[in-house]
Amino acid sequence: MKRDDFLRQAAAVSILAGTPRLALAKFEDDSFAPAVRAWRTFRLTTLVTLPGSPQPVRAWIPVPGFAESDWMRPGATTWETNASSASIVSQGKWGVKMLVVDWLKSEPSATIKVTSVVSTRDRVVDFAKPGRPQALSRDEYALYTSATKLQPTDGIVADTAKKIVGSATGGAARAKLIYEWVVESASRNPKTRGCGLGDVSFMLETGDLSGKCADINGLYVALARAAGIPARDLYGIRVAPSRFGYHSLGTSSSTISKAQHCRAEVYLDEYGWVPADPADVRKVMLEEPPGHLALSDPKVKAARDTLFGAWEGNYVAYNDGHDVTLPGSSGDDLGFLMYPQAEIRAERRDSLDPVTFVYTIESEEITRG
Repeated sequence: MKRDDFLRQAAAVSILAGTPRLALAKFEDDSFAPAVRAWRTFRLTTLVTLPGSPQPVRAWIPVPGFAESDWMRPGATTWETNASSASIVSQGKWGVKMLVVDWLKSEPSATIKVTSVVSTRDRVVDFAKPGRPQALSRDEYALYTSATKLQPTDGIVADTAKKIVGSATGGAARAKLIYEWVVESASRNPKTRGCGLGDVSFMLETGDLSGKCADINGLYVALARAAGIPARDLYGIRVAPSRFGYHSLGTSSSTISKAQHCRAEVYLDEYGWVPADPADVRKVMLEEPPGHLALSDPKVKAARDTLFGAWEGNYVAYNDGHDVTLPGSSGDDLGFLMYPQAEIRAERRDSLDPVTFVYTIESEEITRG
């Protein structure tokens, strides 16, 4: 092993070994320390309003369908609408759940109100206590190391992953090296629309590693997969303020229409699925008062230490899907489904344009953990 590779791997192992002690210290002084607490249950209400049209109107609304027994439990989804039909479908190999709504006759306006109940809680991995989690099946391993249209695992992505991990061995050390590289190399761009596109090849080829969560965490997932580490993006929405005082990592009101967020995870043989959110570290740097914090700032360091191995349960995941086909659509597939989508007269509306596509999402906590 080359000296630089040895030092790189040793640093990663050292950081992993120190994570539980750092988390415990932060909990004792009531700073950023997610811990397994009681479940919190939220009611999410999405109201979509589209102009009436003599031609068919169709909408696709993501609903919570992602489930993990230790931190995410989706419940019932119901709806009220003047549409001709509405039904929940599970789409593609990723099983992306969405409500597909059709208005076949002219209405003054096309409206639908969707209500979903979901329970969530904090997560924290104790790296000092490796275990024997349920292993991924062969199909799951293939799925979570596979390439997608926006996240290839060959070419410049593979070359970059190889440079980052060097000759380091072990999934945990390599996953942490990639996390640290993304934290230090990427940046959050407040001018990026929505959550970004997640076009990883474009980012690496241009050298522009700025963007938002779908870009930065998408970069992390693609690099991890290229290094042979199963990884996944989770596309969802923040549903409550941070209980640890991070303005940038929670909501500021019950209206969460612009609170969408992509998180990431890696699968490590000794620990199972492990949270990893370098995008939120960069968000803390940009947005926490007074803004534009340095990597050395204590609040940034706390987020950086915590967000590999833990995250707060003020978030609901819709799905972990890529290359999403919208049933009945005349338009292109989506890189991911995190925002409501609609077509009028077979023309795709811009889901980020409040003039042509009006929707609101409200969150209400009905069982507090």
